[in-house]
Amino acid sequence: MDTDRMVKAMARWWQNVSDEEGDVNSRNPMLYDPLHESKTTKTMQYVAAILICFGAISAGTALAWTSPVIPQLEKPDNVSEATNATNGEFYLTSDQTSWVGSLLAIGAMFGAIPAGYLADKIGRKYTAILMDIPFIVSLLILRYATSAAMLYAGRFLIGISTGSFCVVAPMYISEIAETNIRGQLGTFFQLSLTIGILITNFVGALVDWVALSTICLLFPAILLIAMFFLPETPTYLIKKGRRGDAGLSLKWLWGRECDTRSTLQFLQTELESSAGNVRVSDLFTIKANRVGMMISLSLMAFQQLSGINAVIFYTVPIFKSAGSTMDASVCGIIVSAVQVLMTFGSSLLIERAGRKVLLLISSAVMGFCLFVLGVYFHLKDNGHNVAFIGWIPLLSVILFIVTFSIGFGPIPWLMMGELFLPDYKGVASSLSVTFNWVGVFVVTKCFSKMVESWGSDITFWFFGVCMVAGTAFVATKVFETKGKNSTQIQILLSGTKGDFEAQSQLVE
Repeated sequence: MDTDRMVKAMARWWQNVSDEEGDVNSRNPMLYDPLHESKTTKTMQYVAAILICFGAISAGTALAWTSPVIPQLEKPDNVSEATNATNGEFYLTSDQTSWVGSLLAIGAMFGAIPAGYLADKIGRKYTAILMDIPFIVSLLILRYATSAAMLYAGRFLIGISTGSFCVVAPMYISEIAETNIRGQLGTFFQLSLTIGILITNFVGALVDWVALSTICLLFPAILLIAMFFLPETPTYLIKKGRRGDAGLSLKWLWGRECDTRSTLQFLQTELESSAGNVRVSDLFTIKANRVGMMISLSLMAFQQLSGINAVIFYTVPIFKSAGSTMDASVCGIIVSAVQVLMTFGSSLLIERAGRKVLLLISSAVMGFCLFVLGVYFHLKDNGHNVAFIGWIPLLSVILFIVTFSIGFGPIPWLMMGELFLPDYKGVASSLSVTFNWVGVFVVTKCFSKMVESWGSDITFWFFGVCMVAGTAFVATKVFETKGKNSTQIQILLSGTKGDFEAQSQLVE
Protein backbone atom coordinates (compact mmCIF):
# COMPACT_ATOMS: atom_id res chain seq x y z
CA MET A 1 0.00 0.00 0.00
CA ASP A 2 1.30 3.51 -0.86
CA THR A 3 -0.20 6.99 -0.78
CA ASP A 4 -0.98 7.14 -4.52
CA ARG A 5 -2.87 3.84 -4.36
CA MET A 6 -4.93 5.04 -1.42
CA VAL A 7 -5.72 8.39 -3.08
CA LYS A 8 -6.85 6.60 -6.24
CA ALA A 9 -9.03 4.21 -4.22
CA MET A 10 -10.63 7.11 -2.39
CA ALA A 11 -11.17 8.94 -5.68
CA ARG A 12 -13.00 5.90 -7.09
CA TRP A 13 -15.19 5.73 -4.00
CA TRP A 14 -15.86 9.47 -4.19
CA GLN A 15 -16.85 9.22 -7.84
CA ASN A 16 -19.42 6.53 -6.96
CA VAL A 17 -20.88 8.74 -4.25
CA SER A 18 -20.86 11.77 -6.58
CA ASP A 19 -22.69 9.94 -9.34
CA GLU A 20 -25.51 9.00 -6.95
CA GLU A 21 -25.75 12.12 -4.77
CA GLY A 22 -24.84 14.81 -7.29
CA ASP A 23 -24.00 17.69 -5.00
CA VAL A 24 -21.17 16.27 -2.94
CA ASN A 25 -18.36 17.22 -5.38
CA SER A 26 -17.99 20.57 -3.64
CA ARG A 27 -16.58 18.78 -0.63
CA ASN A 28 -13.07 17.43 -0.23
CA PRO A 29 -13.14 13.62 -0.53
CA MET A 30 -10.04 13.18 1.60
CA LEU A 31 -11.74 15.06 4.44
CA TYR A 32 -15.16 13.49 3.98
CA ASP A 33 -16.29 10.84 6.42
CA PRO A 34 -19.61 9.12 5.64
CA LEU A 35 -20.21 8.51 9.34
CA HIS A 36 -20.62 12.25 9.84
CA GLU A 37 -23.21 12.37 7.06
CA SER A 38 -25.18 9.37 8.32
CA LYS A 39 -27.87 9.44 10.97
CA THR A 40 -26.42 7.26 13.69
CA THR A 41 -26.98 6.51 17.33
CA LYS A 42 -24.04 5.92 19.63
CA THR A 43 -25.66 4.04 22.52
CA MET A 44 -24.81 0.54 21.34
CA GLN A 45 -21.24 1.56 20.51
CA TYR A 46 -20.81 2.53 24.15
CA VAL A 47 -22.48 -0.70 25.26
CA ALA A 48 -20.21 -2.85 23.07
CA ALA A 49 -17.06 -1.01 24.21
CA ILE A 50 -18.02 -1.35 27.88
CA LEU A 51 -18.82 -5.05 27.57
CA ILE A 52 -15.60 -6.04 25.80
CA CYS A 53 -13.70 -3.99 28.38
CA PHE A 54 -14.76 -6.52 31.02
CA GLY A 55 -11.68 -8.26 29.64
CA ALA A 56 -9.66 -5.21 30.65
CA ILE A 57 -11.29 -5.20 34.10
CA SER A 58 -10.28 -8.85 34.42
CA ALA A 59 -6.74 -7.92 33.37
CA GLY A 60 -6.71 -5.14 35.97
CA THR A 61 -7.72 -7.54 38.72
CA ALA A 62 -4.92 -9.86 37.58
CA LEU A 63 -2.34 -7.06 37.63
CA ALA A 64 -3.27 -5.99 41.16
CA TRP A 65 -3.85 -9.51 42.56
CA THR A 66 -0.38 -9.82 44.04
CA SER A 67 -0.65 -6.57 46.00
CA PRO A 68 -3.08 -7.86 48.69
CA VAL A 69 -2.19 -11.55 48.23
CA ILE A 70 1.60 -11.63 48.59
CA PRO A 71 1.59 -10.25 52.18
CA GLN A 72 -0.82 -13.06 53.13
CA LEU A 73 1.42 -15.74 51.61
CA GLU A 74 4.78 -14.56 52.94
CA LYS A 75 6.03 -16.94 55.63
CA PRO A 76 5.94 -15.42 59.14
CA ASP A 77 9.17 -15.61 61.10
CA ASN A 78 7.56 -17.79 63.78
CA VAL A 79 6.33 -20.47 61.33
CA SER A 80 8.63 -23.44 60.92
CA GLU A 81 9.00 -25.55 57.80
CA ALA A 82 7.41 -28.46 59.71
CA THR A 83 4.35 -26.38 60.54
CA ASN A 84 4.23 -25.20 56.96
CA ALA A 85 4.14 -28.78 55.72
CA THR A 86 1.60 -30.17 58.15
CA ASN A 87 -1.06 -27.52 58.70
CA GLY A 88 -2.41 -27.60 55.14
CA GLU A 89 -1.23 -24.06 54.41
CA PHE A 90 1.73 -22.96 52.37
CA TYR A 91 3.93 -19.90 52.37
CA LEU A 92 6.25 -18.32 49.82
CA THR A 93 9.90 -17.33 49.99
CA SER A 94 10.97 -13.91 48.71
CA ASP A 95 12.25 -15.49 45.49
CA GLN A 96 8.94 -17.29 44.96
CA THR A 97 6.93 -14.12 45.49
CA SER A 98 9.09 -12.40 42.88
CA TRP A 99 8.19 -15.08 40.32
CA VAL A 100 4.50 -15.00 41.24
CA GLY A 101 4.56 -11.29 40.47
CA SER A 102 6.59 -11.44 37.25
CA LEU A 103 5.13 -14.53 35.57
CA LEU A 104 2.04 -12.56 34.52
CA ALA A 105 4.23 -10.30 32.36
CA ILE A 106 5.93 -13.34 30.80
CA GLY A 107 2.56 -14.93 30.06
CA ALA A 108 1.32 -11.66 28.57
CA MET A 109 4.20 -11.68 26.08
CA PHE A 110 3.14 -15.14 24.89
CA GLY A 111 -0.54 -14.15 24.84
CA ALA A 112 -0.01 -11.03 22.74
CA ILE A 113 1.90 -12.80 19.95
CA PRO A 114 -0.91 -15.10 18.66
CA ALA A 115 -3.77 -12.73 19.52
CA GLY A 116 -3.35 -10.55 16.45
CA TYR A 117 -3.09 -13.59 14.16
CA LEU A 118 -6.19 -15.15 15.67
CA ALA A 119 -8.09 -11.86 15.41
CA ASP A 120 -7.40 -11.83 11.66
CA LYS A 121 -8.28 -15.52 11.21
CA ILE A 122 -11.36 -16.12 13.37
CA GLY A 123 -12.41 -12.54 14.13
CA ARG A 124 -12.11 -10.07 16.97
CA LYS A 125 -15.20 -11.41 18.72
CA TYR A 126 -14.26 -15.09 18.76
CA THR A 127 -10.66 -14.31 19.71
CA ALA A 128 -12.01 -12.48 22.77
CA ILE A 129 -14.19 -15.49 23.62
CA LEU A 130 -11.32 -17.94 23.14
CA MET A 131 -8.87 -15.90 25.18
CA ASP A 132 -11.38 -15.45 27.99
CA ILE A 133 -11.17 -19.15 28.80
CA PRO A 134 -7.61 -18.96 30.27
CA PHE A 135 -8.88 -16.17 32.55
CA ILE A 136 -11.47 -18.48 34.07
CA VAL A 137 -9.19 -21.53 34.25
CA SER A 138 -6.33 -19.55 35.80
CA LEU A 139 -8.51 -18.06 38.52
CA LEU A 140 -9.79 -21.53 39.38
CA ILE A 141 -6.16 -22.70 39.66
CA LEU A 142 -5.33 -19.74 41.90
CA ARG A 143 -8.49 -20.29 43.94
CA TYR A 144 -7.56 -23.90 44.74
CA ALA A 145 -3.77 -23.51 44.79
CA THR A 146 -1.91 -25.58 47.39
CA SER A 147 1.65 -24.88 46.28
CA ALA A 148 3.87 -22.27 44.69
CA ALA A 149 3.87 -24.33 41.48
CA MET A 150 0.10 -23.94 41.14
CA LEU A 151 0.43 -20.20 41.69
CA TYR A 152 3.11 -20.09 38.97
CA ALA A 153 0.80 -21.91 36.55
CA GLY A 154 -2.17 -19.70 37.36
CA ARG A 155 -0.21 -16.46 37.02
CA PHE A 156 1.37 -17.50 33.72
CA LEU A 157 -2.00 -18.56 32.31
CA ILE A 158 -3.76 -15.40 33.42
CA GLY A 159 -0.92 -13.45 31.80
CA ILE A 160 -1.74 -15.08 28.46
CA SER A 161 -5.30 -13.75 28.64
CA THR A 162 -4.13 -10.35 29.85
CA GLY A 163 -1.71 -9.97 26.95
CA SER A 164 -4.26 -11.11 24.39
CA PHE A 165 -6.90 -8.65 25.60
CA CYS A 166 -4.38 -5.82 25.34
CA VAL A 167 -4.40 -6.64 21.61
CA VAL A 168 -7.98 -7.54 20.80
CA ALA A 169 -9.95 -5.04 22.93
CA PRO A 170 -8.38 -1.85 21.49
CA MET A 171 -8.67 -3.40 18.01
CA TYR A 172 -12.36 -4.19 18.47
CA ILE A 173 -13.16 -0.75 19.89
CA SER A 174 -11.34 1.14 17.12
CA GLU A 175 -13.32 -0.77 14.46
CA ILE A 176 -16.81 -0.30 15.93
CA ALA A 177 -16.53 3.38 16.87
CA GLU A 178 -17.49 6.41 14.83
CA THR A 179 -14.62 8.80 14.22
CA ASN A 180 -15.96 11.49 16.53
CA ILE A 181 -16.13 9.17 19.57
CA ARG A 182 -13.28 6.79 18.73
CA GLY A 183 -10.92 8.53 21.13
CA GLN A 184 -13.38 8.51 24.00
CA LEU A 185 -14.20 4.83 23.55
CA GLY A 186 -10.50 4.08 23.14
CA THR A 187 -9.79 5.34 26.65
CA PHE A 188 -12.26 2.79 28.06
CA PHE A 189 -9.55 0.12 27.89
CA GLN A 190 -7.19 1.89 30.30
CA LEU A 191 -10.13 3.07 32.41
CA SER A 192 -11.29 -0.54 32.79
CA LEU A 193 -7.80 -1.65 33.76
CA THR A 194 -7.74 0.91 36.55
CA ILE A 195 -11.23 -0.12 37.69
CA GLY A 196 -10.02 -3.72 37.95
CA ILE A 197 -7.00 -2.61 39.98
CA LEU A 198 -9.22 -0.56 42.32
CA ILE A 199 -11.65 -3.45 42.82
CA THR A 200 -8.81 -5.83 43.72
CA ASN A 201 -7.17 -3.41 46.14
CA PHE A 202 -10.48 -2.65 47.84
CA VAL A 203 -11.80 -6.22 48.04
CA GLY A 204 -8.34 -7.60 48.88
CA ALA A 205 -8.25 -5.41 51.97
CA LEU A 206 -11.45 -7.05 53.24
CA VAL A 207 -11.13 -10.76 52.36
CA ASP A 208 -8.45 -13.43 52.12
CA TRP A 209 -6.77 -14.38 48.87
CA VAL A 210 -9.01 -17.43 48.28
CA ALA A 211 -12.18 -15.33 48.46
CA LEU A 212 -10.55 -12.62 46.34
CA SER A 213 -9.76 -15.14 43.58
CA THR A 214 -13.37 -16.34 43.68
CA ILE A 215 -14.76 -12.80 43.37
CA CYS A 216 -12.41 -12.03 40.48
CA LEU A 217 -14.03 -14.90 38.54
CA LEU A 218 -17.16 -12.77 38.16
CA PHE A 219 -15.66 -10.43 35.54
CA PRO A 220 -14.42 -12.96 32.94
CA ALA A 221 -17.70 -14.84 33.42
CA ILE A 222 -19.69 -11.70 32.54
CA LEU A 223 -17.41 -11.13 29.56
CA LEU A 224 -17.91 -14.67 28.26
CA ILE A 225 -21.70 -14.34 28.36
CA ALA A 226 -21.71 -10.81 26.89
CA MET A 227 -19.48 -11.63 23.92
CA PHE A 228 -22.05 -14.05 22.51
CA PHE A 229 -24.47 -11.12 22.15
CA LEU A 230 -22.02 -8.61 20.63
CA PRO A 231 -21.57 -8.42 16.85
CA GLU A 232 -18.30 -8.91 14.99
CA THR A 233 -16.76 -5.67 13.75
CA PRO A 234 -18.00 -4.46 10.33
CA THR A 235 -14.41 -4.03 9.15
CA TYR A 236 -13.53 -7.68 9.79
CA LEU A 237 -16.75 -8.93 8.18
CA ILE A 238 -16.13 -6.89 5.02
CA LYS A 239 -12.56 -8.17 4.94
CA LYS A 240 -13.94 -11.71 4.89
CA GLY A 241 -16.44 -10.91 2.14
CA ARG A 242 -19.47 -11.06 4.45
CA ARG A 243 -21.03 -7.77 3.37
CA GLY A 244 -24.54 -8.71 4.48
CA ASP A 245 -23.36 -9.56 7.98
CA ALA A 246 -21.34 -6.32 8.03
CA GLY A 247 -24.51 -4.37 7.27
CA LEU A 248 -26.34 -6.07 10.14
CA SER A 249 -23.40 -5.29 12.45
CA LEU A 250 -23.54 -1.61 11.44
CA LYS A 251 -27.28 -1.51 12.10
CA TRP A 252 -26.73 -3.04 15.56
CA LEU A 253 -23.91 -0.66 16.44
CA TRP A 254 -24.89 2.60 14.72
CA GLY A 255 -28.67 2.32 14.59
CA ARG A 256 -31.27 1.50 11.97
CA GLU A 257 -31.04 4.98 10.43
CA CYS A 258 -27.36 4.50 9.56
CA ASP A 259 -26.57 4.77 5.83
CA THR A 260 -25.05 1.31 5.61
CA ARG A 261 -24.59 1.39 1.83
CA SER A 262 -22.16 4.31 1.61
CA THR A 263 -20.49 3.40 4.91
CA LEU A 264 -19.85 -0.19 3.81
CA GLN A 265 -18.50 1.08 0.49
CA PHE A 266 -16.20 3.47 2.33
CA LEU A 267 -14.86 0.64 4.52
CA GLN A 268 -14.53 -1.62 1.46
CA THR A 269 -12.45 1.02 -0.32
CA GLU A 270 -10.16 1.38 2.66
CA LEU A 271 -9.60 -2.38 2.68
CA GLU A 272 -8.97 -2.48 -1.07
CA SER A 273 -6.22 0.10 -0.73
CA SER A 274 -4.22 -2.35 1.40
CA ALA A 275 -5.45 -5.68 0.09
CA GLY A 276 -2.89 -8.45 -0.37
CA ASN A 277 -0.85 -10.96 1.55
CA VAL A 278 0.28 -9.36 4.79
CA ARG A 279 3.83 -10.03 5.87
CA VAL A 280 5.54 -8.93 9.05
CA SER A 281 8.21 -7.30 6.89
CA ASP A 282 5.51 -4.98 5.47
CA LEU A 283 5.41 -3.24 8.83
CA PHE A 284 8.96 -2.03 8.24
CA THR A 285 9.24 -1.76 4.43
CA ILE A 286 6.07 0.27 3.77
CA LYS A 287 6.56 3.83 4.96
CA ALA A 288 3.14 4.37 6.56
CA ASN A 289 3.44 1.14 8.53
CA ARG A 290 7.06 1.84 9.47
CA VAL A 291 6.24 5.28 10.84
CA GLY A 292 3.16 3.89 12.59
CA MET A 293 5.25 1.15 14.23
CA MET A 294 7.86 3.69 15.28
CA ILE A 295 5.20 5.83 16.96
CA SER A 296 3.37 2.90 18.57
CA LEU A 297 6.50 1.16 19.91
CA SER A 298 7.96 4.43 21.17
CA LEU A 299 4.79 5.37 23.04
CA MET A 300 4.73 1.90 24.63
CA ALA A 301 8.39 2.27 25.63
CA PHE A 302 7.92 5.71 27.17
CA GLN A 303 4.82 4.46 28.99
CA GLN A 304 7.00 1.98 30.88
CA LEU A 305 10.02 4.29 31.13
CA SER A 306 7.79 6.82 32.86
CA GLY A 307 8.58 4.80 35.97
CA ILE A 308 4.91 4.26 36.81
CA ASN A 309 5.72 1.00 38.59
CA ALA A 310 8.55 2.65 40.52
CA VAL A 311 6.32 5.47 41.72
CA ILE A 312 3.57 3.07 42.80
CA PHE A 313 6.19 0.93 44.57
CA TYR A 314 7.28 4.00 46.58
CA THR A 315 3.77 5.24 47.33
CA VAL A 316 3.63 3.77 50.84
CA PRO A 317 7.04 5.15 51.99
CA ILE A 318 6.15 8.55 50.57
CA PHE A 319 2.80 8.59 52.37
CA LYS A 320 4.59 7.69 55.60
CA SER A 321 7.26 10.35 55.10
CA ALA A 322 4.46 12.89 54.91
CA GLY A 323 3.36 11.84 58.39
CA SER A 324 0.55 9.54 57.28
CA THR A 325 -0.31 6.58 59.50
CA MET A 326 -2.38 4.81 56.83
CA ASP A 327 -1.49 1.21 56.11
CA ALA A 328 -0.38 -0.07 52.73
CA SER A 329 -3.82 -1.30 51.67
CA VAL A 330 -5.42 2.12 52.21
CA CYS A 331 -2.61 3.78 50.25
CA GLY A 332 -3.19 1.34 47.39
CA ILE A 333 -6.92 2.08 47.36
CA ILE A 334 -6.30 5.84 47.27
CA VAL A 335 -3.82 5.56 44.39
CA SER A 336 -6.17 3.26 42.46
CA ALA A 337 -9.12 5.59 43.00
CA VAL A 338 -7.12 8.56 41.70
CA GLN A 339 -6.19 6.57 38.59
CA VAL A 340 -9.82 5.64 37.91
CA LEU A 341 -11.09 9.20 38.33
CA MET A 342 -8.40 10.77 36.16
CA THR A 343 -8.59 8.13 33.43
CA PHE A 344 -12.31 8.83 33.32
CA GLY A 345 -11.40 12.50 33.03
CA SER A 346 -9.19 11.63 30.07
CA SER A 347 -12.18 10.03 28.32
CA LEU A 348 -13.99 13.37 28.59
CA LEU A 349 -10.99 15.41 27.39
CA ILE A 350 -9.64 13.21 24.61
CA GLU A 351 -11.96 14.45 21.84
CA ARG A 352 -11.58 18.08 22.92
CA ALA A 353 -7.92 18.49 23.77
CA GLY A 354 -6.63 15.81 21.39
CA ARG A 355 -4.12 13.01 21.80
CA LYS A 356 -0.91 14.97 21.25
CA VAL A 357 -1.67 17.77 23.71
CA LEU A 358 -2.53 15.30 26.48
CA LEU A 359 0.62 13.28 25.78
CA LEU A 360 2.77 16.42 25.96
CA ILE A 361 1.21 17.54 29.23
CA SER A 362 1.50 14.03 30.64
CA SER A 363 5.18 13.47 29.81
CA ALA A 364 6.30 16.97 30.79
CA VAL A 365 4.57 16.98 34.18
CA MET A 366 5.61 13.39 34.96
CA GLY A 367 9.21 14.30 34.18
CA PHE A 368 9.02 17.25 36.57
CA CYS A 369 7.51 15.08 39.32
CA LEU A 370 10.23 12.45 38.89
CA PHE A 371 12.99 15.05 39.24
CA VAL A 372 11.32 16.36 42.39
CA LEU A 373 11.14 12.83 43.84
CA GLY A 374 14.81 12.35 42.98
CA VAL A 375 15.76 15.51 44.87
CA TYR A 376 13.67 14.42 47.85
CA PHE A 377 15.32 11.00 48.10
CA HIS A 378 18.76 12.54 47.51
CA LEU A 379 18.25 14.78 50.55
CA LYS A 380 16.73 12.00 52.62
CA ASP A 381 19.43 9.43 51.80
CA ASN A 382 22.18 11.91 52.61
CA GLY A 383 20.98 12.55 56.15
CA HIS A 384 19.03 15.77 55.67
CA ASN A 385 15.86 16.38 57.65
CA VAL A 386 13.01 16.09 55.14
CA ALA A 387 10.10 15.82 57.56
CA PHE A 388 9.05 19.43 56.97
CA ILE A 389 8.82 18.90 53.19
CA GLY A 390 7.09 15.50 53.31
CA TRP A 391 4.09 17.02 51.55
CA ILE A 392 6.16 17.80 48.43
CA PRO A 393 6.82 14.19 47.34
CA LEU A 394 3.28 13.29 48.34
CA LEU A 395 1.96 16.01 46.03
CA SER A 396 4.41 14.87 43.34
CA VAL A 397 3.11 11.29 43.49
CA ILE A 398 -0.51 12.41 43.21
CA LEU A 399 0.28 14.80 40.33
CA PHE A 400 2.35 12.09 38.62
CA ILE A 401 -0.51 9.59 38.77
CA VAL A 402 -3.03 12.21 37.62
CA THR A 403 -1.01 13.16 34.53
CA PHE A 404 -0.11 9.55 33.72
CA SER A 405 -3.81 8.68 33.81
CA ILE A 406 -4.83 11.41 31.35
CA GLY A 407 -2.00 10.84 28.87
CA PHE A 408 0.55 8.07 28.77
CA GLY A 409 -1.77 5.64 30.55
CA PRO A 410 -4.62 5.38 28.00
CA ILE A 411 -3.38 7.05 24.81
CA PRO A 412 -0.68 4.53 23.69
CA TRP A 413 -3.38 1.83 23.70
CA LEU A 414 -5.79 4.10 21.82
CA MET A 415 -3.29 5.13 19.13
CA MET A 416 -2.18 1.53 18.63
CA GLY A 417 -5.68 0.88 17.27
CA GLU A 418 -5.69 4.02 15.09
CA LEU A 419 -2.36 3.92 13.27
CA PHE A 420 -2.80 0.84 11.06
CA LEU A 421 -5.14 -0.32 8.33
CA PRO A 422 -7.20 -3.46 9.10
CA ASP A 423 -4.91 -5.82 7.15
CA TYR A 424 -1.93 -4.83 9.30
CA LYS A 425 -3.65 -4.03 12.58
CA GLY A 426 -3.52 -7.56 14.00
CA VAL A 427 0.20 -8.21 13.60
CA ALA A 428 1.13 -4.59 14.44
CA SER A 429 -0.91 -4.68 17.65
CA SER A 430 0.64 -8.01 18.65
CA LEU A 431 4.15 -6.62 18.24
CA SER A 432 3.32 -3.41 20.13
CA VAL A 433 1.69 -5.22 23.04
CA THR A 434 4.49 -7.78 23.26
CA PHE A 435 7.01 -4.93 23.32
CA ASN A 436 5.02 -3.25 26.09
CA TRP A 437 5.01 -6.36 28.27
CA VAL A 438 8.72 -6.90 27.71
CA GLY A 439 9.12 -3.38 29.07
CA VAL A 440 6.91 -4.18 32.07
CA PHE A 441 8.99 -7.25 32.88
CA VAL A 442 12.37 -5.57 32.42
CA VAL A 443 11.54 -2.40 34.38
CA THR A 444 9.85 -4.34 37.20
CA LYS A 445 12.69 -6.83 37.48
CA CYS A 446 15.47 -4.24 37.22
CA PHE A 447 13.95 -1.58 39.46
CA SER A 448 15.15 -3.02 42.78
CA LYS A 449 18.64 -3.55 41.35
CA MET A 450 18.68 0.04 40.06
CA VAL A 451 17.78 1.36 43.52
CA GLU A 452 20.41 -0.89 45.12
CA SER A 453 23.17 0.09 42.68
CA TRP A 454 22.35 3.72 41.89
CA GLY A 455 20.23 4.82 44.84
CA SER A 456 16.62 6.03 44.81
CA ASP A 457 17.56 9.53 43.69
CA ILE A 458 19.45 8.57 40.53
CA THR A 459 16.80 5.95 39.70
CA PHE A 460 14.04 8.57 39.70
CA TRP A 461 16.24 11.01 37.78
CA PHE A 462 16.82 8.30 35.16
CA PHE A 463 13.08 7.95 34.65
CA GLY A 464 12.80 11.75 34.61
CA VAL A 465 15.33 11.99 31.77
CA CYS A 466 13.34 9.35 29.89
CA MET A 467 10.27 11.58 30.18
CA VAL A 468 12.21 14.56 28.84
CA ALA A 469 13.06 12.39 25.83
CA GLY A 470 9.42 11.31 25.65
CA THR A 471 8.25 14.93 25.56
CA ALA A 472 10.67 15.71 22.73
CA PHE A 473 9.53 12.64 20.82
CA VAL A 474 5.84 13.51 21.08
CA ALA A 475 6.49 17.12 20.10
CA THR A 476 8.45 16.20 16.96
CA LYS A 477 7.20 12.80 15.79
CA VAL A 478 3.59 12.28 16.92
CA PHE A 479 0.80 13.92 14.93
CA GLU A 480 -2.79 14.49 15.99
CA THR A 481 -5.25 11.72 15.03
CA LYS A 482 -8.34 13.31 16.59
CA GLY A 483 -11.21 13.53 14.10
CA LYS A 484 -9.31 11.76 11.30
CA ASN A 485 -10.44 8.56 9.61
CA SER A 486 -7.94 5.81 8.82
CA THR A 487 -7.39 7.02 5.25
CA GLN A 488 -6.35 10.47 6.44
CA ILE A 489 -4.12 8.95 9.11
CA GLN A 490 -2.38 6.70 6.56
CA ILE A 491 -1.71 9.63 4.23
CA LEU A 492 -0.16 11.59 7.10
CA LEU A 493 1.97 8.56 8.00
CA SER A 494 3.10 8.24 4.39
CA GLY A 495 4.25 11.81 3.95
CA THR A 496 3.93 15.32 5.28
CA LYS A 497 1.03 17.60 5.97
CA GLY A 498 1.80 19.38 2.70
CA ASP A 499 1.55 16.10 0.79
CA PHE A 500 -1.82 15.44 2.44
CA GLU A 501 -3.21 18.81 1.32
CA ALA A 502 -1.80 18.53 -2.19
CA GLN A 503 -3.18 15.04 -2.74
CA SER A 504 -6.56 16.15 -1.42
CA GLN A 505 -6.68 18.82 -4.15
CA LEU A 506 -5.88 16.29 -6.86
CA VAL A 507 -9.11 14.40 -6.36
CA GLU A 508 -11.47 17.32 -5.90
